[in-house]
Amino acid sequence: MTKKFITSIYLYNGKAVNNNKDLKLVSDNPVELACKYNDNGCDELIIFDLSNTDEEHEQSLDIIKEICADVDIPVIGAGNVKRMEDIKKILYAGCKKGALNFSKQGNKDILKEVSEKFGKEKIVICYSDKAQVTDISEEVSKYSEELIYVEDDNNGNTGLDIPTIFTIPEINEKILLDTLSQASISGVTGAVLNNNSDKIQEYKKLCSDNNITVNKLSAAIKWDELKLLDNGLVPVVVQDYRTDQVLMVAYMNEEAYNATIDTGKMHYYSRSRDEQWLKGETSGHFQFVKSLYADCDKDTILAKVKQIGAACHTGSYSCFFNEIAKAEYTEKNPQKVLDSVYKVICDRKLNPREGSYTNYLFDKGIDKILKKVGEESTEIVIAAKNPNSNEIVYEMADFLYHMMVLMAERDVKWEDITDELARR
Repeated sequence: MTKKFITSIYLYNGKAVNNNKDLKLVSDNPVELACKYNDNGCDELIIFDLSNTDEEHEQSLDIIKEICADVDIPVIGAGNVKRMEDIKKILYAGCKKGALNFSKQGNKDILKEVSEKFGKEKIVICYSDKAQVTDISEEVSKYSEELIYVEDDNNGNTGLDIPTIFTIPEINEKILLDTLSQASISGVTGAVLNNNSDKIQEYKKLCSDNNITVNKLSAAIKWDELKLLDNGLVPVVVQDYRTDQVLMVAYMNEEAYNATIDTGKMHYYSRSRDEQWLKGETSGHFQFVKSLYADCDKDTILAKVKQIGAACHTGSYSCFFNEIAKAEYTEKNPQKVLDSVYKVICDRKLNPREGSYTNYLFDKGIDKILKKVGEESTEIVIAAKNPNSNEIVYEMADFLYHMMVLMAERDVKWEDITDELARR
């Protein structure tokens, strides 16, 4: 089992607080805090909604949706669950899993229902007293795949053969190794981990060095296996991991290569300054590693990264913006085509153009747009009965266009849809 380091955020009145006891302010910007935990290398994020009213709860769900859209790690939504509908709202906001609080009998009562509705892999159980789960251990094992023990405790033994995320009271080498070496413990969490999130990569290295499997970069190709330039360096081509846009080209020496693997942040060697450098150390524009590949000759590295801010020292997102020559061509990349059409539709909404069919739909309103979406979906069904594929391609294109008009009307972006598909 790969052991996880899991940070947590307590939401109250739109802000992040330290816990559900004294509600001391941690951050005015929970989304920014979640991104910080993500970039520091945590494997999952638990969000506890502490809101007291329906209005506050809806505000928390909006924040959770923003967080799920901005981070690359699974999010577990917890708190304010009273019925199955509440789990659905958590999952619809983008959470990978929804949590049931077993200190509340009502949450126990809906375990079977929500598990059968959404799948046991979507359900985790929070508990603060071991009797809350051991008394109904068969149901717990049947309808959920993971537990979260929310109390500070040095003893990680739950007595159940089910993965458990364990809250640790403090962090030191002994507690980490003793806790994560237990077969039933799937990860650690707690306020102390939040407070030391900048050391998560160090904790992972400690675990890895002690034969505990963690989610950490490891190099399948050693530096000695790469073919170096005469100056002892290897060129690195850097791409945005979401869009594949080429951001920059730089160089690595052995020290930079190893530092990149150890920290998960791109390090390079500056030929002009004759020194190693961490991208973003002064600007804050870090590059977080998503993948590293060597080419067929092992003399060039391709790095796919999450770019913070701009990659170029000029302030441009990419260093490649000086056009030399360009032939006319029709874009074939599906993502770029869909993005381009969607941008045109959104522009029509903001800047109406006389005679535009898109503006006609926006002017008529949501009912007209929905009617057209329904009509076009029916046309797809009819076209699918035709043995010739040309008709179905045409009707699918019509449907996608009208669907994008609906997306723009309801402020749904392609990233919202693709992120949801990726989570599935």
